[in-house]
Amino acid sequence: MSVSPTIVGSDHNNYLQQERVDLAAAFHLAVLNDWHEAIANHFSLAVSDDGKQFLMNPRWKHFSRISASNLLLLDADDKSTMDQPGAPDPSAWCIHGAIHRQVPEARCLLHVHSPYACALASLKDPEIKPVDQNTARFFNRVAYDMGFDGIAHREDEGERIASCLGDKRIMMMANHGVLVAAKNVAQAYDELYYLERASKTLILAYSSGQPLNVMSDDLAERTARDWETYSDSAYSHFDEMKQVLSGQGSCFAD
Repeated sequence: MSVSPTIVGSDHNNYLQQERVDLAAAFHLAVLNDWHEAIANHFSLAVSDDGKQFLMNPRWKHFSRISASNLLLLDADDKSTMDQPGAPDPSAWCIHGAIHRQVPEARCLLHVHSPYACALASLKDPEIKPVDQNTARFFNRVAYDMGFDGIAHREDEGERIASCLGDKRIMMMANHGVLVAAKNVAQAYDELYYLERASKTLILAYSSGQPLNVMSDDLAERTARDWETYSDSAYSHFDEMKQVLSGQGSCFAD
């Protein structure tokens, strides 16, 4: 097993092992869905009640090679983390450490530069406009970070990003990418899946050159609330996708 710079507990109980397996699966699913980018981007999952102790991918390891056993176990309050051997990627520590410190209810964080969400985040207006039921899912439920200031490796930038997320579950990061926050990996994966689908729909609609048929606020809000009645489907979606990975011989559970 890889050893993190700040081991905060022994990895011996079934709960933590299942959390490791689920988070590792999310990395492999990102590859399956073509959301990954080289050896960049990061996922994390809080495993303590206060949210400050969290699992995260090792520095510069391809998503397809990440397994449950080589995830780092970190403490967001440990200021010496980046000075120790095996330290995580600086931008990962900057963003994920700050959010896990400031937003304890954001248990699972998935940050990617997925193609369509990135394309939407690159527009002057990155708003997810409700033009179908997938886009309407995110109506009034997204934080928009318009303050991109280069690669996030400064502590103050991480704090700014965490403040921008606030109580939202999705953050479109202008000139950057997207971040999803949820209570667990299954919900976060489901959100990211539909976010990328919604972004694809919008980018394709924009590319037609025709005006968007944007829903009324009332219809969009009603559709978003209807989505929330299907929230349990996220668990079935994630379980099914883990079965797909297992059928392909994925090493995520190792």
